[in-house]
Amino acid sequence: MWNFKDVYFVSDSTGILATNLGHALLRQFPETSFHEERFPFVLTEEEARKALAYILKQSAGRRPLIFSTIMNDAVRNIFDHPEVEFFDAFEAFLERLEGCLEAKALRVPGFSRHVDNITMAKRVEAIHFSLEHDDGIRPDEIDGADVILLGVSRAGKTPVSVYLATQLGLKAANYPLTAEILQQYKLPEELRRNTKRTIGLTTTPEMLHTVREQRYPESTYAKLTTCLEEIHQAEQIFRNYNIPIISTAGKSIEETATQVTQELGLSKKPAALDNEG
Repeated sequence: MWNFKDVYFVSDSTGILATNLGHALLRQFPETSFHEERFPFVLTEEEARKALAYILKQSAGRRPLIFSTIMNDAVRNIFDHPEVEFFDAFEAFLERLEGCLEAKALRVPGFSRHVDNITMAKRVEAIHFSLEHDDGIRPDEIDGADVILLGVSRAGKTPVSVYLATQLGLKAANYPLTAEILQQYKLPEELRRNTKRTIGLTTTPEMLHTVREQRYPESTYAKLTTCLEEIHQAEQIFRNYNIPIISTAGKSIEETATQVTQELGLSKKPAALDNEG
């Protein structure tokens, strides 16, 4: 049995569908640890070859798993390599569905039939905002956020922010609780004036330890005692400022994002009715 596997999600769109499918399957194997990376917007054969070269180098013969939602045959086939385990999200369904419907599928990447120009513009703006305000970047512009996620390092802030932007069209910023903030139990002014739009993300010390240990093994940063102390400090800060707390432990990104929108009373309807690749 494999105790550890590299997993890569490749897509000619945002990669959310490939990621969600992969996560749904991988959760059935709790005894195996996974290192995950995403390659969105792989549109050309050259980009596919570069991505595959990186994957093969990183995995060093360990037969990584690749989940794909790429539509273009030439681009997709590059990843169907003998040194990887390749899973095509559409292969098992699209041809059969064409037969059932007696029609040819469009086979267009990231197609969403209900997206108009206004909706797409809103989503693109939200995605740019999320990327430009990741991990506390540009704190002076945080007033423009629809959602602000707070938490200690590796509590799951970035993936939830990206999901809120790409799937729901929400301008999501995330802000790390640094050692200084944790020790002083005091949020910066830009956060204090925006607590009504803020959610505190937490997890269990054990899960945080596991995630940090994979990235920085045997470091003080990854020690269980460090994780325990930081989570305790963070949750106390959330309580001090009456910020709702949501745990990411054992939940998918989608589940956490749904809880965020429910807690803040935001619309749960996605910016487009169909998921993108």
